[in-house]
Amino acid sequence: MVNRMTDAAEIRSQINEAIKAAMKSKDKLRVSTLRLVTAAVKDRDIAARAEDRCEGIDAAEIMSLLAKMVKQRKESAKTYEDNGRPELAEREREEIEIIRDFMPKPLSDDEMKTVIANLVKDSGATCLKDMGKIMGKLKTGYAGRVDMGKAGAVVKDHLCNQAAS
Repeated sequence: MVNRMTDAAEIRSQINEAIKAAMKSKDKLRVSTLRLVTAAVKDRDIAARAEDRCEGIDAAEIMSLLAKMVKQRKESAKTYEDNGRPELAEREREEIEIIRDFMPKPLSDDEMKTVIANLVKDSGATCLKDMGKIMGKLKTGYAGRVDMGKAGAVVKDHLCNQAAS
């Protein structure tokens, strides 16, 4: 198993290298977006230190943070589109692509269903009361790779169908 500390440090290093490269190429949007990412990670690190986690947040928490940033930008892009500001919506979509460069490839719907079926089977989950347990495992094991909204519906459907069987 890969050391989580190394993973988080590696992600931070990749982001810092990308900032340097963007600065050299004078890509203002990429620089500003990556600085926002860095600031968000540092903010979470400070909160983690207050909880006696001196090393800061781990890789899974960074992936979760990146996924949250993507989700926020999707919502903002939709709002801008709805209000007749396509140029601002486009900027949000460009920021999404920059952030996604640091995220693992998302699971397809079929892969997500397979993962969920395996998690349910392995955990012995039998009813909707067990949904939180499955969602927790998805969040830690597949952070940034799964749309948690979609996953929640799939888990619920899977558990309901299993209970009906």
